[in-house]
Amino acid sequence: MQRTDIGRPDYFHKVVDCQWACPAHTPVPEYIRLIAEGRYSDAYMINWKSNVFPGILGRTCDRPCEPACRRGRVEEEPVAICRLKRVAADNKDDITDRLPPLAATKNGKRIALIGAGPASLTVARDLAPLGYDIHLYDGDAKGGGMIRSQIPRFRLPESVIDEEVGYITGLGVTERYGERIDSLKSLLNQGYDAVFVGSGAPRGRELDLPGREEAKANIHIGIDWLSSVSFGHIEKIGRRVIVLGGGNTAMDCCRTSRRLGGEDVKVIVRSGFEEMKASPWEKEDAIHEDIPILNFLVPVSFSHQDGKLTGVVFEKVVAQYDDKGRRKLVPSGEPHQHFECDDVLVAVGQENSFPWIERDIGLEFDEWDMPKVNETTFQSTRDGVFFGGDAAFGPKNIIWAVAHGHEAAVSIHLHCQGLNIADRPPPGVTLTSQKMGIHEWSYDNDISNDLRNRVPQRDKAVALSNVKLEVELGFDRLLGYKEAERCLNCDIETVFAEPLCIECDACVDICPTDCISFTENGDEADLRTRLKAPALDLTQDLYVSGDLKTGRVMVKDEDVCLHCGLCAERCPTGAWDMQKFLLDITQAGGCSKISDGFKTAAE
Repeated sequence: MQRTDIGRPDYFHKVVDCQWACPAHTPVPEYIRLIAEGRYSDAYMINWKSNVFPGILGRTCDRPCEPACRRGRVEEEPVAICRLKRVAADNKDDITDRLPPLAATKNGKRIALIGAGPASLTVARDLAPLGYDIHLYDGDAKGGGMIRSQIPRFRLPESVIDEEVGYITGLGVTERYGERIDSLKSLLNQGYDAVFVGSGAPRGRELDLPGREEAKANIHIGIDWLSSVSFGHIEKIGRRVIVLGGGNTAMDCCRTSRRLGGEDVKVIVRSGFEEMKASPWEKEDAIHEDIPILNFLVPVSFSHQDGKLTGVVFEKVVAQYDDKGRRKLVPSGEPHQHFECDDVLVAVGQENSFPWIERDIGLEFDEWDMPKVNETTFQSTRDGVFFGGDAAFGPKNIIWAVAHGHEAAVSIHLHCQGLNIADRPPPGVTLTSQKMGIHEWSYDNDISNDLRNRVPQRDKAVALSNVKLEVELGFDRLLGYKEAERCLNCDIETVFAEPLCIECDACVDICPTDCISFTENGDEADLRTRLKAPALDLTQDLYVSGDLKTGRVMVKDEDVCLHCGLCAERCPTGAWDMQKFLLDITQAGGCSKISDGFKTAAE
């Protein structure tokens, strides 16, 4: 194998598993260390730069970082990365003086953002400080999009939404709330230099079954119903409620129903429990609130009498697998089951809806009636029109919408500068030695067995009494510190200098996970079989040195390294060093006016 190029931005980025898994590439270990030091405002601002909504995401994120967390390889559960964001948000000082200043002058470019959800707000956050005249359109009276309309208040208080949306609109954004865009062609005729569509996936999927029309008064589309609850238009529901669907929206619907008078609330899903799309913790919270989840039941019809819903009829199915392991659901042959209810909430998915985009403006749609969008630049087939969030590639989650917004803002900035939007600015990378002495480091490298701390919750009876009462109380400072200490500092990298190595194998002897080997070189498949502890994760790169004096090479399995620094402490020659890796993903401000240095790097 060739010597590993650790100067490549993605090499150590991939080793920081949590940051690699985060769509917005938040430098997770960096802000967690700051929390452990009690520097909450600093931790908040690191989050704010990357994921824009620390307080919101600290309560609602889908947590793609946590399954990737290296702590999960030492113990059963990962670091509570998501809830530590909330620790920073809850304990920060007033950070308004840390926000970007209002642009002293406008740059003459006008940008229209359609929909005031997380994708559009991220674009506004990145572009407003650069002098762009940002017009933020939304049919609702306040910004936030699905954050405000679809996430229940018992999970996300409105005060948190107001605060973090306000940080963005306070950067000089023109808020055009209550103005619903009914024609993209008409908006384009207003002379905007670029348009960003962040309108989300606003339509819940219908369930067209016998009895749907007759019983329609008590059959509700989940996301519309949640919006009506959020805006105070609905304050009660029937005593017996059935929620159809297995995603996070279904979990929000059933838990909201419990707070609005639903005493007998059931979630009924066509798939198995493990296959449900809802996050594991969302299912756990629903079950904790006495909501049963019934699986492998497919709705067949709605029963009704005298124009009133009486229940739902289901067919029992079983999972059947073919010889390639593909699953399909087939009828079990059992009699249909009838569940009585007063109301049904349909939460079987969401769809995009673009009746307001004319088909004669040079914007192409695919066979699913979705706009054709470049996955790197987020530009549509019409020059200057960009998409992001759920509007671009279908329903995902807030952190993906934020990531789309950052990338789209870079494209819009390049577009308005008259430059090629495909020439993406490279990220910034720094490696800094953590050495404070011969065997001392500037970070806590003690590896201890510490079980994950549980987030305190409000008493169930009290929580169920009020739809606006937040259930999770968050970590206090002490619990936040304890949880932050579980982080293994995966961004502190082991860096190897071949000229200093005397091949004494001291690092091999002291390594607690046997991740270091000195061996003859070879191709990757062969080399992996000759490691002291053969690497099981083939997606994680090996760290391979150049040739040493004996002709051998050092090979380290990055996948199981704990970043404990014992190799560097034991090395008698200093061939190993612990260096902090910091990846600074380029945002629109990082390519402002496109310096000559950037042009060289892009080439």
